[in-house]
Amino acid sequence: MPAATLSAGTIHYEKSGPGTGRPLVFVHGYTMGSSLWRPLAERLAPRGFDCIVPTWPLGAHTEPLNDGADRTMEGMAALVAEFLDALELDDVVLVGNDTGGAIAQIVATTAPDRLGALVLTSCDAFEHFPPKGFGPLIAAARFAPTFRALLAGLKTKPVRRRGYGMLAHADIDHMVLEWIQPALRDARIAEDLRHFTASFHRETTVQAGARLPQFTKPALIAWSADDTFFPLEDARRLADALPGSRLEMIDGARTFSMIDQPDVLANLIEDFAAASGSAHAPARLGAAG
Repeated sequence: MPAATLSAGTIHYEKSGPGTGRPLVFVHGYTMGSSLWRPLAERLAPRGFDCIVPTWPLGAHTEPLNDGADRTMEGMAALVAEFLDALELDDVVLVGNDTGGAIAQIVATTAPDRLGALVLTSCDAFEHFPPKGFGPLIAAARFAPTFRALLAGLKTKPVRRRGYGMLAHADIDHMVLEWIQPALRDARIAEDLRHFTASFHRETTVQAGARLPQFTKPALIAWSADDTFFPLEDARRLADALPGSRLEMIDGARTFSMIDQPDVLANLIEDFAAASGSAHAPARLGAAG
């Protein structure tokens, strides 16, 4: 697996596609990894896109961050921007989900130069952050032993189901088991996650939301119709706030539309990326045909 060495640490990522297509860079959510996006990359790479799918340091990463790294939402957004710089990517379609969608909003409104378009699937936005039910986690994050004890509960399937079970119609427990292992095995990764969790503050997404009108490049809001965490009203507000946006609903999907309806989401992203214009478009369409 390729890796990028950045100021805060090493970011491992999966890459697929022809190497000449428009880059799609994906940002997952809290205690999730690159495998979340794999069904989508498997559909989009054969259509001529370069799919770049990192595991960001949000708890499922396998290599701890450097001492002194900024483990906040803003720090993660800066890390995404640095990653795009390190790989010298331009005209990027940045795709976010869950907490990663909030991070993508921060990138779009603080470091948009390498972005050509933005895709937000069901995600945190405006005053609906931290995520619903995160109060005990944030409180526990004040003390390392308490936080580690709370994480240890994820070893049991009932606890995992309470934490992740409503994010998809499909059974994703095998993916969850993969995502939680690094923080359970390595105290340094658990500390990365603890500091990140402790940094959660509503003002982060409120301020990002207030800046969204500054992002005038094309944006797609692809929201899951069956989402129980992220309200449809936020999708409408995001679409209203982003000047160049369009809103699409994905039926038969909870938060993880890339798991429940990967064909639908892939088609939406392909059509959107083509319509939004790109120097890569001729090669991409040729590869797809």
